[in-house]
Amino acid sequence: MDVIYSLIPGMTFFGLIMVAVLIWAVRKGQYEDMEGNASRILLDDDEDAMLLSQPREKPQKEKDPAAPGQ
Repeated sequence: MDVIYSLIPGMTFFGLIMVAVLIWAVRKGQYEDMEGNASRILLDDDEDAMLLSQPREKPQKEKDPAAPGQ
């Protein structure tokens, strides 16, 4: 029975912390776009991934025959 006397205030404090976190998240806009991630996973972005995995060719510097030291 003594455990209940410590658990009730502890869980009340924990519940108030969770309510404060929920209010903070709603104010910061965490729940604005609930459908965005669900539909974004269906988009075909394989072409972008293939472009990123291929190395880019570095442009070669043109040698100037009149430039000294080259």
